[in-house]
Amino acid sequence: MAITLTQKAANHIQDYLNRRGKGVGLRLGVRTTGCSGMAYKLEYVDTPDDADVLFESFGVKIFVDPKSLAYIDGTELDYAREGLNEGFKFSNPNEKASCGCGESFSV
Repeated sequence: MAITLTQKAANHIQDYLNRRGKGVGLRLGVRTTGCSGMAYKLEYVDTPDDADVLFESFGVKIFVDPKSLAYIDGTELDYAREGLNEGFKFSNPNEKASCGCGESFSV
């Protein structure tokens, strides 16, 4: 089981945590929503939950709740800028389909 970051994603997260002045890492999870059933959710973590599963990539801690892990195990998180748009990109080997708008996926 693993959740990984690219170097660009790790740099972006660490830069944001430094500017924010607090936080120990990033929480990655899923929620039920959208056309295809699930959407990724991200939040910065100040205090980890006892039940979180911890991964570390390029020195950045990634916290995942156990329920979400079954849907995102093996995911690599990247950070990309394309023209005026920028944001996180998910490469999830469990994803079977995604909606046309790219906001949700199914496994």
